[in-house]
Order: sequence, then C-alpha cells, then structure tokens
Amino acid sequence: MSRWLTIVGMGEDGWEGLSARAHLVVSKAEVVVGSERLLRFVPQSPAERIEWPQPFSAVVDRIKPLQGRRTVILATGDPLNFGVARKLMEFIPFEEMEIIPHLSAFSLAASRVGWSLPDCDTLTLHGRDAANIEPFIQPDVRLIVLTADRTTIPEVARRLVARGFGKSQITVLENMGGERERQSRFLADTLPAEQHSDLNTLAIHCTASPHAKIQSRLAGLPDDAFVHDGQLTKREVRAATLAALAPTPDKLLWDVGAGCGSISVEWMRAARGCMSIAFEHDAERLAMIAANADALGTPRLKVVAGEAPATYAGQPKPDAIFIGGGLWLPGIVEKAWEALKPGGIIVANVVTIEGELHLYDLHEEHGGDIVRMDISSLTHVGRLRALRPRMAVTQWRAQKPW
Repeated sequence: MSRWLTIVGMGEDGWEGLSARAHLVVSKAEVVVGSERLLRFVPQSPAERIEWPQPFSAVVDRIKPLQGRRTVILATGDPLNFGVARKLMEFIPFEEMEIIPHLSAFSLAASRVGWSLPDCDTLTLHGRDAANIEPFIQPDVRLIVLTADRTTIPEVARRLVARGFGKSQITVLENMGGERERQSRFLADTLPAEQHSDLNTLAIHCTASPHAKIQSRLAGLPDDAFVHDGQLTKREVRAATLAALAPTPDKLLWDVGAGCGSISVEWMRAARGCMSIAFEHDAERLAMIAANADALGTPRLKVVAGEAPATYAGQPKPDAIFIGGGLWLPGIVEKAWEALKPGGIIVANVVTIEGELHLYDLHEEHGGDIVRMDISSLTHVGRLRALRPRMAVTQWRAQKPW
C-alpha cells in the first residue's frame, strides 16, 4: 500500500518553521489531524480537520478508518522522540507512513542551556508518573525532562529536595521556538511562586548534598532504601540474584512472593523498559511494594494481590521468574515454569533444609545450578569486633530450553 499517512513534527514557530516537504504534504492532505493548538498554525484549506481524539486510547478507532486517504497528523517536535509515532506504528505499518521530524524539545533545550545531548539523560514525564525521575537523580548529572504541564515542576523539585538534592539547579524552558519563549532558573529548594506555561521542558543539573540519598542503578541498593518488615532479600544476596536473573531491556519479570518488592524494583531500575509483576497476598506488604515503587522510581510495577499460583492466570508470559517465598506450595514452581518463555531464566532462593531439598528435586528435573551464599557482617562483641554469619541462602537458577 502507498504511504497514505504522514506524521509532521511542528514547533512553536508553527507553519513558518516547517520544511518545504512538510508544507507540500500538508497542502495536499485530504485530512489533517492535530491538537487544537497545532491546527491553529495551519492555513485554511479544503482538507477535513480533526482534533486529536481524547482520551489518547481512542486514537486507534479514530485513525484506522482514514486508511487510504491522504492524511497528515501534526505532532509536537520529533514524533519519534517520546512522540506519537511509536503508538501509531503499533497498528499502522511503517511502510504506509512518512515521518517528517521537527527539532525535538531535547535538542532545543540543550541548545538553550549549552549542554551536549550525549552528556545528558533525557526522559519524559508527559503522561507518566513523576516518580519515573527517581533513578535518574544522581550526583552531577544533567537531565532534560519533558513535563506533563506546569504541575510537574513543583513535584520534581519536591523529589529532588527529599533525596538531598535541594541545591540542584532547575531551568524551566517555556514555549521554546515561539514568540512566547521564556526561561527561568532556580534551585530546587527555592521554588518560586511564579506561574509557568503548561508547555515547558526542564533542564536539571543535579547537585548532591553531603547527606543525599545516592541510589545507584546497579543492583544491590542498601536494605534501608526499602520500606520493609525485615522479610526482604538482603543486599548482597539481592545483587547476586539480579545478576542471575540477568535483566535486559524491555523484559518482563514475575516476582513470586514479592514481599516488599525489592527484586521487582531493582529489576525495573536495571535496564530500559524492564517491567515486573509482583505477586503478593499480604496486605501490609502490598502497601510496602507501592511505597517502594514510588520512592525508587518504578511506578509502572504491576502488583497482583492474592494467592499464587491461582493469580498467575491471565498474566503475560515472563522472560524471567524469581521465587522468593512459597516454593513448597503446590503448583508455584510447576505453573511458573510452564508460563516461562523459552530461553527464560528462573531463580529461587531458600534458607531452610526443606527448601534445599525442594531445590535438589528441581535441579534433578530441570537442570541449572545450585549455589550457596554464606555472608557475614561486622558486629561488636563487647569492645571487640567480629564477623557474624547470617543465615545461608541456597539458590537454584536454571534456563528453560529454547
């Protein structure tokens, strides 16, 4: 099929800022789709004008019937940089469309503050929970952040202050590229009362105080980074467990008997697009999972309440599975193994003799490796010091055959 759909990126400089190619396809379009703001930039023509459907989920039903008509969709900036093009390509083949990008907000912001884009972390909070910024808050990093609207600004400042990054410099870049462009700058802990435009992008130079909470993206956050009741996979074992699970971008973990969600949270922080489903039945621990997901920047963590394995039903098949509790319950491992994708990894940790015996049976059936982790930590014996052993953790890890 010919390319019936063109996605045109547009900036605050409107019609005048478009390329000759963009002018041509818009002028020949039978249908032009865009937000009210972007449609105002386009000169009147015989083309049918359609405002972008709300809610966003309605886009499929609105756009698919246009197939075969010369259609232009107006998007802000670069449609492939946290833009609408990705959503459209879920149901329209790329071969049926043309994409004409404009300058992205990231490029514009970098040019305004004099930062090299490869030296920055770029992310979006547009249509996403502000908690997503948490893993990016690191000493002396530079962030360029797309916002939902003006309310994102105080929420980002609040999170910086709570982490001990109150002296981070925030630059608010409003309406970039247009006649109403404006820039303001302040420290996170001195948020001004002034009103900002809803169309804004943030440039943040993160500055840590001596008492800041530094949270590496590598596995093995301190135990006190989590809200927990003592029943969590401890730091050193957690790091080894994540290494065995081997997170890679866009993969899904099942965290069975999730407790406070520490494995799920670290899995999602480890690689771009990683997702996790935490299976947990205890009400207090379900609340802990939610608190940890917010504080540590994984608000997309999905929590399934109830008793496993019944709660497995209807869930998407995982790329990896961690079983931290209830290993002996009927069907916990068997149904998890059945759901695991070919080539996927399963890891289970136990501390009891009965649990170890179960691991040996699993190893006999599915192969893999069994390792025991003995960890000691410093303690005091009177005025002297000693290393006190913790309970040993035995771990089974296996890969499902392709």
